[in-house]
Amino acid sequence: MFPEFEVIPAVDVQDGQVVQLVGGERGTETTYGDPMEAAIEWVEAGAETLHLVDLDGAFEGERENATAIEAVVEACDLPVQLGGGIRTVEDATDLLDGGVDRVILGTAAVENPDIVAAISDHHPGSVLVSLDAKDGEVVVSGWTEGTGLAPAEAAQRYEELGAGGILFTNVDVEGQLDGVQTEPVADLTDSVDIPVVASGGVAAIEDIRSLRAAGADAVVVGSALYEGQFTLTEAREAL
Repeated sequence: MFPEFEVIPAVDVQDGQVVQLVGGERGTETTYGDPMEAAIEWVEAGAETLHLVDLDGAFEGERENATAIEAVVEACDLPVQLGGGIRTVEDATDLLDGGVDRVILGTAAVENPDIVAAISDHHPGSVLVSLDAKDGEVVVSGWTEGTGLAPAEAAQRYEELGAGGILFTNVDVEGQLDGVQTEPVADLTDSVDIPVVASGGVAAIEDIRSLRAAGADAVVVGSALYEGQFTLTEAREAL
């Protein structure tokens, strides 16, 4: 999935605009404009993968920004991982057949773990299970509902079901530009053999280095790039 460590820019879409939330809370968003313009900027800066999320879909359970996101997928000639509002095998396979490289499943995977195996049977290695953690507990439905699951335990379960990788978001530091927490990432990477993509809290290039040292195979960066803490080019050159 990731032959070498990658820095993946995030394009999170809410109400048709790119936004970044603080701690996963609606109403805390900062808006950064048109998704297509953002995606093209990252492609031109050398991104190797794009991370697209329909935030309205994550909260509401339906892909509210499907048109805008599908336009980005069609326009950008590089791997895309897409999440938010993907709830059925049919949803996932339609997206994978339509050009998405990896689907990100959060709520659907928690509520119905077998969906991971069903999708993987048709598209091996294409499912990135999203484990979003708040206070050490996996949360779903746009980070609003606890599950009682520990991230490492859940990750092992999804690896057995055929997940191609784990997307781990530390909601406690998400969007705050206040640095990362490496211990939860290290615990997770030690528990599975599939790739782990880390997300949440990156404020400086040193945070990216720390996550790589903790065992992450890639890191998703949002606010730090949009706020100009560093450029994607600087991050790639530093690594």
